Amino acid sequence: MKTSFIKRIFRAIKIDPDLYEEVEHDKSATFQAAAVVVLSSLAAGVGAIHLGVSNFIFGPIISLASWYFWAFLIFIVGTKLFPDKQTKSDHGELLRTIGFSSAPGLIRIFGFTPELMTVTFIGSSFWMLACMVVAVRQALDYKSLWKALGVVVVCWFIQAILLFLILLALR
Repeated sequence: MKTSFIKRIFRAIKIDPDLYEEVEHDKSATFQAAAVVVLSSLAAGVGAIHLGVSNFIFGPIISLASWYFWAFLIFIVGTKLFPDKQTKSDHGELLRTIGFSSAPGLIRIFGFTPELMTVTFIGSSFWMLACMVVAVRQALDYKSLWKALGVVVVCWFIQAILLFLILLALR
């Protein structure tokens, strides 16, 4: 189990489309996907520890909630607004594939100095984006990476607007 999990993490980091297809169909991988999200968040907390311990404590909770919301939003946008003919997916499939797309975030553990933090956090963000696009393409059975990128970008804008409105309401 442990070696299978670790191998899956490395395959996710290498952006192996077959891995994303595999976890899409493996309902038992939901816990593993959640573990990847938590580990990635903890790595970010360690990498940004010089900014305060609260990142380490609240990061995993916020990351899990964000992961769940992202998967739901991409499910709605990808299956209802922009489906391909062969698109059929559910929230669980997106939870698993998007969860594993967080694997490159593990490198954020090396951001323990401000100089390294900038490089590792920016680099891992682009790497995770690439993983997410492949994960979304596999989960939604898209033929095009561009369409998957479009869905991810549209969902990012929706999430950003919602976050802005929430922050505005809390003012």
